[in-house]
Amino acid sequence: MMAPEPSPHATPAQADEWGAALSLLPIAATLSFYTLPASLQAQPLVQLAPQLIAYLALGLWASRNPNLVARLGLEKEKIGDGLRWGLVTGLLLGGLNTFVILSVYPHLGYDIHFLTATPHAQLPLFVMVPWFICGIALFVELNFRGFMLGRLAALESRLWRSDLASRLSPLAIFTSAVIFAFDPFMVNTFQHLHWIAVWDGLIWGIILVRTGNLYITIVAHATEVIVMYGAARFTLMS
Repeated sequence: MMAPEPSPHATPAQADEWGAALSLLPIAATLSFYTLPASLQAQPLVQLAPQLIAYLALGLWASRNPNLVARLGLEKEKIGDGLRWGLVTGLLLGGLNTFVILSVYPHLGYDIHFLTATPHAQLPLFVMVPWFICGIALFVELNFRGFMLGRLAALESRLWRSDLASRLSPLAIFTSAVIFAFDPFMVNTFQHLHWIAVWDGLIWGIILVRTGNLYITIVAHATEVIVMYGAARFTLMS
């Protein structure tokens, strides 16, 4: 099996487009959340506000730009590579992160039994796997990688004189990964485990910038969560 060739348009978001700066709104909302008093941070609607703002910004951006499928990396000819490499990436990350959650964190003295009380754990298994998990992966990847990372890469491409730096979009990858990991709902739900999302976000971001294929990150995200969810549920709730 051969690795997918890097797309000559690995970052289609870097083409001229309207409203790339809209990606800064959910970033500002996330940073603002951490300045609020604890009583407000505890409110579910406040925790979800950055994601809601992101989806509103995505909708506005989408309404004003043509060729959305290409800009988001969702051309149909990319589906095959997306399924193959997304599955491989998801299985590898799922195995690694399952080991970290079930072995490393408890060894370091962290409690992971709170996972049995999360909204995800309360749903029936046949609802979570695969339907709910795949739906979450689709929307989260559209939000954090397709929209946020893509638009940040478009903005960053104007900063560099070096073509290599412009194509790699290091600032966009790092920023989107950190905002993903520190999303208020993510932090509130998964507590200390949210740090795992930093390297997930970095890996998925590098993949998207390198290949321009959002299907890979969607499939990888869904596969990884199914592996982790299944292992954690079996271990903690059996």
